[in-house]
Amino acid sequence: MSGDASRAAFERARLVLPGGVDSPVRAFRAVGGSPVFVRRGEGARIEDLDGRRLVDLVCAYGPLILGHAHPAVVEAVREQAGRGASFGMPTEAETELAELVCRLVPSAEMVRFVSSGTEAAMSAVRLARAATGRELVVKFAGGYHGHADHLLVDAGSAVATLGIPGSPGVPAAFAALTAVLEYNAVPALEALFAERGEAIAAVIVEPVAGNMGVVEGTPEFLAALRDLTRRYGAVLIFDEVITGFRLGLGGVQESSGVTPDLTCLGKIVGGGLPLAAYCGRADLMGQVAPEGPVYQAGTLSGNPLATAAGLATLRTLLEDPPHARLDAAGARLEAAIGAAAGRAGVEVTVNRRGSMLTPFLRRGPVRDLSEARGSDLAAYARLFTALLDAGVHPPPSQLEAWFVSTAHDEGVLAEVATALVAGFAAVSRG
Repeated sequence: MSGDASRAAFERARLVLPGGVDSPVRAFRAVGGSPVFVRRGEGARIEDLDGRRLVDLVCAYGPLILGHAHPAVVEAVREQAGRGASFGMPTEAETELAELVCRLVPSAEMVRFVSSGTEAAMSAVRLARAATGRELVVKFAGGYHGHADHLLVDAGSAVATLGIPGSPGVPAAFAALTAVLEYNAVPALEALFAERGEAIAAVIVEPVAGNMGVVEGTPEFLAALRDLTRRYGAVLIFDEVITGFRLGLGGVQESSGVTPDLTCLGKIVGGGLPLAAYCGRADLMGQVAPEGPVYQAGTLSGNPLATAAGLATLRTLLEDPPHARLDAAGARLEAAIGAAAGRAGVEVTVNRRGSMLTPFLRRGPVRDLSEARGSDLAAYARLFTALLDAGVHPPPSQLEAWFVSTAHDEGVLAEVATALVAGFAAVSRG
């Protein structure tokens, strides 16, 4: 587990940070022990305060598609820092990044940059409500769209990891404006629209969920979302904060052929720095202030350091699209998990899409949050601990995605495969 220096750092942090962390899943509550404190990262590895070098399968929960400290990103941020870190005024880099987003993302005709995925989802929902004059929003159990009040109901990510049904402090009236359905449940979706379709402002969905572990939306599910929202005049919002640019340059909407009305982006679009966006049809985005009456603002929106990192990342991806190589790396990791689990006699179901995957420690398919929660959480904790001891850092929760980057080459993946043998042996002994 964590070394002496990380444990000491955690105890110090607990005196001034709630739970010792700034995001709940980092506290290791689901796996036991205390968190690894990171000193630096390079390529596919991180180094902790005790000097241990660990293969990183967290990748900052998705944005580090090029690995840690990629030279192009580092140089872009360094150059911009020398010119100024923040202005609160327009810069050309914002326009250049928006032009790239519009070029790559099928739904994007106009873009508004914000600082987090929470802001992007919150703003997209506000825009959808304003455009339709309706209030009801539909989401799916296990879908995590940030921590805005109306989207925390039956959420994924740390909400699911910690078993929190919502959050104190969210007014019941807010929750009443959110309808929650099971992911991939087309009949329930059709029934809700038949009953309340004229009241639905928007449906927000991760087309490939990454916050209850990786769960892929079926073609039938995505097609039904597009058909029903169009038929009833609701706004379809794809949350591609995780999947945008990772599962292809145009995200899931490009590969699926299902184009939403609005899209939320984050993580990769800012190159790992705090930057996100909501984008979509020009007639909708034209209603955002100052062009229209729907207010949203942010002092740090389009921050120069973040836009520099985002531009460097997207340009690198465009120069040499890595998605076929990333898919192959993901497939190799999936195969290594299956082989190690089979050798140890441990049941596992691996859900994978491209370079993101989750090994669910259970038998049978995982198509929604209830099936994801059927995994053996105690067994995952043993797997996590054994992998960490063997020099590999996966996410500290069964209900999160594992990621690989362009820096996870064959040598790194071979190390992970060896560690997985030890990891699943520990699960079997437990």
